[in-house]
Formats: sequence, structure tokens, C-alpha cells
Amino acid sequence: MRHVTVGGVDVPALGFGTAGMDTDEERQRAVEAALAAGYRHIDTAQMYDSESAVGAAVDESDVAREELFVTTKLTRDNRAHEAVIDSTHASLDRLDMEYVDLLLIHSPEQNVPHEETLDAMNELVADGAVRHIGVSNFSVEETRNAIEHSTAPIFTNQVEYSLTSHQPDLLPFCIDEDVLLTAYSPLKLGSALEDEELAAIAETHGKTVRQIALRWLLQQPMVATIPRSSNPDHIERNADVFDFELADEEMRRLFEIGGGIDEQLATKIGL
Repeated sequence: MRHVTVGGVDVPALGFGTAGMDTDEERQRAVEAALAAGYRHIDTAQMYDSESAVGAAVDESDVAREELFVTTKLTRDNRAHEAVIDSTHASLDRLDMEYVDLLLIHSPEQNVPHEETLDAMNELVADGAVRHIGVSNFSVEETRNAIEHSTAPIFTNQVEYSLTSHQPDLLPFCIDEDVLLTAYSPLKLGSALEDEELAAIAETHGKTVRQIALRWLLQQPMVATIPRSSNPDHIERNADVFDFELADEEMRRLFEIGGGIDEQLATKIGL
């Protein structure tokens, strides 16, 4: 699978999301299927109730921990200094892991200042419980403030990003600042599923429209994506996106589905 290099660290560009599943059994089966299909970037969160299932799936697999890139996220109620420390160690217990590769502030909502949360996250990095830290659902200005108030680099901003939900201001910022943009809900396409241009591009490459949507993201610099599914066939199909490449003109046509691309962003991503 393709990797994105962030601050000298290689991250699998295609990850597996674990939000929105109903039971631990469903979550564990899905993660096991993802690992079997070759995913090595697994995304979870305290609020998803999926950390235990991720840990169980990894324990049951033949995949070594050092081959994986595992992300979890702090809930809104775990932002105070001691709550960050305690809840992260509780996450590690549920994951049955000695460290997570990435710990995120899950949303920009503040019941304590972000500076306090970031200080505690930096402490976890210094202690080795967390390798990298980042944010989720932050604006450009909020991300910039996080960068300014953190000793450890802000590794990613995880946001909704898809053919129908663009991030035209955030992506150039992330490219300039060496911050990974991690796209969640990449297959939330709505009416785009009926788009004739998308269907034609999919037919040209012998792929599904969802595979085209993922490939569109994966060809953009500093972008990773974390599609989720509990269906093993869909999990495998979502990973089958590395044997073709979209032409520049196809990339531009796909940007049009979500409102187009300005020349600044086009230049940034090489179109």
C-alpha cells in the first residue's frame, strides 16, 4: 500500500475506520477482515467503543504491532490534564498495547483550553505512551494555534473530506506545514453516486465509483483516508485501489463534483 511521509514518518495512506458499528463482535470481525486485506493503519476513538475490539483483532492476527499505525482520540470530557493522561492509559489497556502511534483531540470544542490538553499530550509523547499527536475537525486557524502551542509537531488534522465535501483552504495549509490531512467519511457521496462523469471514469478504469473516490483522495499529496465498513467484500474492494492511476484531467473532472478546484490548490497538488 502507498505511504505518506509526514515529518520523516511513513504512514499507510489507506487506513481503516471503526466508527458506527453496533457491537464488539461486529467491530472485531471488521478489523480482522481489514488486517487480512492488508490494512495497516487502524483508526479508533474513545467515543467509538471500538478500542477493545481493535486490540482483540490485532491479538488474533499474525500482524506484528510494529507493522501497524494505530490512532485513537480523546473525548470532549477527557481534555483536562489528568483526564488526558488517565484516559489515554485506559485506552492503552483496552487496546492491549504499550503505545498508540497517534493521539488526537477529537473536536475543537473546548471545556478546557487546548493548551492544557496539548501539554498533557506532549507529556504522553515524552513518556513513550504516544508516538505522535494531532487534532480532528479543526479549522486552519485552530490547527495553526495547535501547532504554536505544542512542543511535539501536530501530525494530522482528521476531517471530513470526499468528492462532495472539499477542504480547499485546509489542504494547502497542511501541505505547507507538513501536516497530514486524514479524510474520514470518504465514501459519503450522496447524489455523486449517479454522476455521469464519475461513472464514466470508473468504467474507463474497470473500477467502482467508490474505488475512484478513494483513488482521487490517495493521489493528493499529504492526504490519507480511513474508509469504514463491516462487510468483508467492501473492505477488500476499498483496498483494491493501487493498480491504476487517475490522469490529471480525470482528477480535475472529479474535483468539479464538489464545486471545482482553484488554481492555487491545483498548483499545490500538481494538476
